[in-house]
Amino acid sequence: MRDADYFNLSLPEGELQQISMLGLAHIGDAVYELLVRSCILCEGKTTNTRLHSATVGYVSAGAQAAALERLLPELTEEERSVCRRGRNTRVNSIPKHADIAAYHAATALECLFGWLYLKGQKERINRLFALAMGAGEERPHEPSEKKGGEIA
Repeated sequence: MRDADYFNLSLPEGELQQISMLGLAHIGDAVYELLVRSCILCEGKTTNTRLHSATVGYVSAGAQAAALERLLPELTEEERSVCRRGRNTRVNSIPKHADIAAYHAATALECLFGWLYLKGQKERINRLFALAMGAGEERPHEPSEKKGGEIA
């Protein structure tokens, strides 16, 4: 293991380009879930059952696809490119209960958050996460499943 501050990464562009889309989705999944868990905990959901069920509601493929839809108008061209590449990545398996379009959109969202995290773009992550969670809108306790849309 190299000596690094893994909470404050900022990989050089060359290293970032060597990471596969599935690698970005892998780290992005963890980043997004940590953000969701932190947000839910700070909202006062303190029992384990409430924390878990609320988290699952926001990190399901359908909920992540809906979050991506909210983000699309705010993304830069470079961020859209990462999302397109993530959405088009061939995944090895899709959960039985997941809609394929929603699953690909969720993978795109995870790639975006992984890419931003590895670039050290914490402010941008926080801004996009607030939009993904519906900042300024009343959020449901459990997001509904929604199919993924197109990334222009």
